[in-house]
Amino acid sequence: MSLYKELNEDLKKYMKLKDKDKVNAIRSIIAAVKNFKTSSAKSKEQEITDEIIIELASKEAKKREEAIFSYEKLDRNDLVEHEKSELEIIKKYLPQALTNEEISKIALETIQETGAKSPSDLGIVMKSLIAKIKGRADGKAVNKIVREMLAGL
Repeated sequence: MSLYKELNEDLKKYMKLKDKDKVNAIRSIIAAVKNFKTSSAKSKEQEITDEIIIELASKEAKKREEAIFSYEKLDRNDLVEHEKSELEIIKKYLPQALTNEEISKIALETIQETGAKSPSDLGIVMKSLIAKIKGRADGKAVNKIVREMLAGL
């Protein structure tokens, strides 16, 4: 079953159960997919794949993480709990996140493949690496690991 069908089936199920948090979280992903479909001529021609849905769900998860950070600074624990709840639901539709060790291993392979020799080659390495780990790791964490590895060369 495609991820889009799974989202729609889960939406129906949680609507019947009247679980507002789960319904809202799933609706946000579906809305992002629909916005993507209508956003440009290129995306209208493009078929919606699981990879695209994962990318859009990752963006929704990142929005929740940023909201949690902001609400914690404002000491709004009620909103923090709501955002954390939705974040957990969204993460259910994302692939298993890579550990720092796994990121380091893939980064090392990518550095060797690209022939990077100094920190100035960061862009070349990141472009190739992000394509490999798309949706499975935070870009900031990946960038930090690659910077450290390149600085050590």
